[in-house]
Amino acid sequence: MSNSIDTRAINAIRILSADAIQKANSGHPGLPLGAAPAAYTLWSKVMNHNPKDPKWENRDRFILSGGHGSMLLYSLLHLFGYGLTTEDLANFRQLDSLTPGHPEYRHTVGVEATTGPLGAGMAMAVGMAMAEKHLASVFNKDGFPVVDHYTYVLGGDGCMMEGISYEAFSLAGTLGLSKLIVLYDSNDISIEGGTNIAFRESVQKRFEAFGFQTLRVEDGNDPDAILAAIEEAKADTTRPSMIEIKTKIGAGCPAKEGKASAHGEPLGVENVAALRENLGWEDSTPFAVPQDIYDHIAGIVSEKAKTEDAWNTLFEEYKKAFPEMAELWAKYHDENSAEVLYDDDAFWNMADKPEATRNLSGKIINYMKDRIPNFFGGAADLAPSTKTYMKDLGDFSKETPEGSNLHFGVRELAMAAIGNGIWLHGGLRPFVSTFFVFSDYVKPMARLSALMQAPLTYVLTHDSIGVGEDGPTHEPIEQLAMFRAMPNFYAFRPADATETAAAWYYAVTSKTTPCALVLTRQNLPQLSGSSKEALKGAYILEDSTKETPDAILIATGSEVQLAVEARQRLLADGIDARVVSMPCMDLFNDQSAEYKESVLPAAVTKRVAVEALTTFGWERYVGLTGKVVGMTSFGASAPAGLLFPKFGITTEAVVDAVKAQF
Repeated sequence: MSNSIDTRAINAIRILSADAIQKANSGHPGLPLGAAPAAYTLWSKVMNHNPKDPKWENRDRFILSGGHGSMLLYSLLHLFGYGLTTEDLANFRQLDSLTPGHPEYRHTVGVEATTGPLGAGMAMAVGMAMAEKHLASVFNKDGFPVVDHYTYVLGGDGCMMEGISYEAFSLAGTLGLSKLIVLYDSNDISIEGGTNIAFRESVQKRFEAFGFQTLRVEDGNDPDAILAAIEEAKADTTRPSMIEIKTKIGAGCPAKEGKASAHGEPLGVENVAALRENLGWEDSTPFAVPQDIYDHIAGIVSEKAKTEDAWNTLFEEYKKAFPEMAELWAKYHDENSAEVLYDDDAFWNMADKPEATRNLSGKIINYMKDRIPNFFGGAADLAPSTKTYMKDLGDFSKETPEGSNLHFGVRELAMAAIGNGIWLHGGLRPFVSTFFVFSDYVKPMARLSALMQAPLTYVLTHDSIGVGEDGPTHEPIEQLAMFRAMPNFYAFRPADATETAAAWYYAVTSKTTPCALVLTRQNLPQLSGSSKEALKGAYILEDSTKETPDAILIATGSEVQLAVEARQRLLADGIDARVVSMPCMDLFNDQSAEYKESVLPAAVTKRVAVEALTTFGWERYVGLTGKVVGMTSFGASAPAGLLFPKFGITTEAVVDAVKAQF
């Protein structure tokens, strides 16, 4: 390689990465060393970005899907002036540092998405590209391309092996996301050795089948070839592009280059020294980068800032030419816009007859879409069943990107990641949907929602054995416990229209917490005592006439009516119980100690919880002496009306559980 300033800047990325990993005695040097030329070329020669304004709306997005190679990203953020210091790099993987083992959104400026689970970044990039395409169709006018940017995602063989990538890229090709460009760091190595032990397909042909433009760079150390390929990718305005860049893992380190051992362990002191010598890097001081490299990149950054300046000028002209669009833009980017629903009586009064909460949710969605203009969502091929289709807003497709209804196909895992990417892009309030039992497919990306504090809404219907004839494969039992166990994730199981509205209100006004709305297939009665108090997670639905209740019945969703009926029967037997509806355990746990005591006074130990799901987790509310009426097995295939008595989830069972404590 030449000794040009660009080559030396590429080598600076390699040296900084190797030094940080060596100092931490932990990390993955292989990807940063091999992919440094591609990343530097992208950041310096292609991408529009401005470190002085890292949230500029029209910036190009870059996602490192191979999150284990985080030092590549941190080195870039340091060199390009995003605020990471050499001290931050030296604290790689250390407690409370800005350089954790895998990139974390909100934690480090310039990180666009939390990545680590391989393939997740690929799917989130698809979501970002979908958001760009939709927003461009809404806001752009002739001569005013105010939404006009690319999404770049870099990952390796592992990302390509993961099923989520297949799901997401199949959809990307179908949608013609021409501003999505995938950089495939193709080095034929994974942890266990050469990829041919488990991965021999033609990735190029697979992407051709998806509908991508496919390009190949034979020498990943050739920045000019990489640049030419990226420019060719950008020139295709009808298809997304995948550029396979043939690299050597651990490039530049004589003893490690091309070997599996370069992937996930420090190079070693002697090999770091050999890397320096091989690259012609004269300074042996860790983290030392010559000033002329910093100056060179600062000049690049200064030029890139002018791109944002030009966009700002364009946007000011746009606002004058299209004031109504400027007003709409402000609404799209106002995270508080949905709060108007709190005082909207119609929103809180959607039903006066027995109705399934999935149906009520559908009515609420179609009410909100006229008040939340940036609502954008859909289902994994289940909108007719999950009731998530927004009338009169059209379908988002290659031909009609202005549509707001998303058709994810039967791709639950990618759907959740794509939803995260849409939210991360900004400007849209997304939701995704499937049957509750398939939340098992959704969970890894819901976990990323929670980690990133990305308030994506999950509409999950057919919530219990009430599914009926479809049988145990389709009857969720343990899934709600799974969501309740996850930090920063709120699972709502509403009992009627008011509680469903409360769940939706929380979901669309949440700024940092993703939510699941767990909804019934079967009709439920509207409860006279339900109220906005549901926004506290749990509240007194029907109270005892005594200052201290004889017992407390706690229920969620379809089983609240059982608790109400049980209270009446118990009253006839001289037991005066309180009924507590608990649509969201997580939200209730956030309330003050005083409020929680007012709803569930410690002095009342005779308690019964009822929920047509696993009993796991209810111990914290009923105590060691209380009872839980719920599922202790999988369900069965039969009409729903037969399954509840079969599994002992009945009013009688609740009454008996209370009496057993006297």
